[in-house]
Amino acid sequence: MQSINEDKYLKKIISAKEAAKLIKSNSAVMVGGFLSCGAPDEIIDELINTDVKNLTMICNDTSFEDADKGKLIKYGLVKKVITTHIGTNPVTGQKMHNGEIEVEFYPMGTLVEKIHAKGSGLGGVLTPTGIGTILEQGKKIVEIKGKKYIFEEPLGADFAIIYGTKVDKYGNVKFEGTTRNFNTSMATAADVVIVQADEIVDCINPDEVVIPGIFIDYVVERGGNK
Repeated sequence: MQSINEDKYLKKIISAKEAAKLIKSNSAVMVGGFLSCGAPDEIIDELINTDVKNLTMICNDTSFEDADKGKLIKYGLVKKVITTHIGTNPVTGQKMHNGEIEVEFYPMGTLVEKIHAKGSGLGGVLTPTGIGTILEQGKKIVEIKGKKYIFEEPLGADFAIIYGTKVDKYGNVKFEGTTRNFNTSMATAADVVIVQADEIVDCINPDEVVIPGIFIDYVVERGGNK
């Protein structure tokens, strides 16, 4: 019986600094985390030290002024944010009102379904959320059985930087508690996916895998060699 060459399934383990260097100016970048819960903070800290600019950041929120995603706003790496709320970061609101960044808002469920649509290869999603509000302006409205829906296109990105509690050498990801949040959806919808792991292990029990390694391109160990 021919043995399986496991080496081809191994993921490249890199430092946070190397991960940051992969991301180029003018890219669309999904960033995981709900506020600071499950956010890839070390990769973000290294990204700030690069000369990257004009990013489009796709995220649930812009966190806090001096924390993870919020730092990307504060230090001027972002030209546009696609998000659900910015209320915990006054710098985002200030820059939006000053015309320094563009902010595109979606209801949280709509944003995640747009990401799901991209990850699943769908042509879009229909949602009744926002009908009769400014959210429907400029959007295609579809009526089915007398009920109106907004058609939302899929949303993908060039890169996704996400978090995992434990990641094995094959890229399989396990989460503790609510840290999975947007990370699981974003892993399916970007061209290059980088996961920051609290711990890298040899193998994760298949019953505990939340994100299969097939979606992961690079693994960064938290606290590893930068």
